[in-house]
Amino acid sequence: MSARPSLAGTARSLVLRDLRLVWRRRGDALQPALFALLVVVLFALALGNEPDILARVAPAVLWLAVLLAGQLSLDSLFRGDAEDGSLEQWMLAPVPLAWLVGVRTLMHWTTTALPLLLAAPLLAEMLRLPHAQLPVLMASLALGTPTLSLIGAVVAALTVGMRRSGILVALLALPLYVPVLVFGAGSVAASAQGLESTGALLWMGAGLLLALVLAPVAAAAAIRIALN
Repeated sequence: MSARPSLAGTARSLVLRDLRLVWRRRGDALQPALFALLVVVLFALALGNEPDILARVAPAVLWLAVLLAGQLSLDSLFRGDAEDGSLEQWMLAPVPLAWLVGVRTLMHWTTTALPLLLAAPLLAEMLRLPHAQLPVLMASLALGTPTLSLIGAVVAALTVGMRRSGILVALLALPLYVPVLVFGAGSVAASAQGLESTGALLWMGAGLLLALVLAPVAAAAAIRIALN
């Protein structure tokens, strides 16, 4: 009689599978970072070479670049698994579907948002963001981008049974991203004005904890509804 697979074992297998797929499609994995770089460069060119203006809009531009870059791969979060039948196997697996959804969402964040976090200091330098505001920016991105991925996972699960749902995913996800965007960019703007930014970061941390608990369960339920 075969042993029941553990949560850690299934997570490790899924992570290794996703890493192999990312390695085979290395060009696709770089698209979010390149898109964010392009957005920042276009804003810098459009606003001219005025350091004061660039520094004032830098938090909003950086957050918008990260948010929009994450949309590029959101529609494909579960679609490939739905097309090759993997989602049906997930539903029949002896581990909770919410656990597998959470692991996949973690991999989505690792392959799309984490490179943007690593590139954020360079992008901030291009927009003349003062160095004193960089720690707040990095903290807001570290708290906000996982929340965006978790919210996006729920939206992607809701539309996984639809064909050509790319624009629908964006229309559903963007309004839900607004609070994260407001608190994320607002925390950096408050720091720039000499105000306390801890409150906004604490709210973002609370939102991340809430999303960690609820989003995988909601996404798993949406997948079951979409495939039944």
